[in-house]
Amino acid sequence: MYLTRRKPALYLREDSRSGLFLGILPRKCSIFKLFLTCLLLGFLSMLWLQLSCTGDVRKQGDVPPKQSCPPVPRTVNEDPSWGPHRLALIIPFRERFEELLSFVPHMHQYLSDKKIRHHIFVVNQVDHYRFNRASLINVGFLESGNDTDYIAMHDVDLLPLNPSLDYGFPEKGPFHVASPDLHPLYHYKTYVGGILLLTKQHYELCNGMSNRFWGWGREDDEFYRRIKGAGLQLHRPTGISTGYQTFHHIHDPAWRKRDQKRIAAQKQEQFRVDHEGGLHSVQYRVESRTEMTITGAPCTVLNVLLECDLNETPWCAFT
Repeated sequence: MYLTRRKPALYLREDSRSGLFLGILPRKCSIFKLFLTCLLLGFLSMLWLQLSCTGDVRKQGDVPPKQSCPPVPRTVNEDPSWGPHRLALIIPFRERFEELLSFVPHMHQYLSDKKIRHHIFVVNQVDHYRFNRASLINVGFLESGNDTDYIAMHDVDLLPLNPSLDYGFPEKGPFHVASPDLHPLYHYKTYVGGILLLTKQHYELCNGMSNRFWGWGREDDEFYRRIKGAGLQLHRPTGISTGYQTFHHIHDPAWRKRDQKRIAAQKQEQFRVDHEGGLHSVQYRVESRTEMTITGAPCTVLNVLLECDLNETPWCAFT
């Protein structure tokens, strides 16, 4: 015959004249219940600090809390008196959200200070193909609407610092804001990447950009040939004395490496001019369109699925 000894329960004793924690807890409390009570009190204290920072629990006449709440960003609304033209800022984008958080507020403030009417379009590639900057710019152009009459093909990692840079309507021809003598990285004379302004009429005249460039690079070099083939004169800034300090380049190549692979015939294709494809041959579907603000700066995010013909450009797929 076996005798089973019952283990004694663990209790915390208290003074008979007053309950533990001023009578909040019962006279006998297990370790587990005490732990839960402490956890609840900790949560309530954190909630109190959060609400006191936002001012939700402050009564009228109370002394303001010592916590320093983040300032509300200044919201700038465009004024029709700024001029008749409106810029569509087209940002080809994929998985670079930390750069986007810096870019949208900076550009909205920068262009508003210059009294440039504008709308920021973030064209986000969400398919499973390699990144195609040129096709995303074509999509941004087609989706930018009729209330904008010129575009900026703008990299998300390039922030203008000099207020003297011209973002106005490029009536005389394409205007390369990030010219080779100002861009912090690319200095060859035929470079037209980074930031390029065009009227919508001139972009149509070039038939947009080629859709055959999957991966990083060369699509802007091909577009330079399209500009020349359309008989347009390329213009660049003058009188800018800040040199390579004109822009802040926020891309970190050690943290985010570029997709520079050249697969199969892509090595030869990257130097060929695409005489057939362009603006109106881009195949895509807009999965969603979201109006949002980033620290007070408005933008439109287009989630885009590009399509690829594997027979025409087999290098669009990851290997």
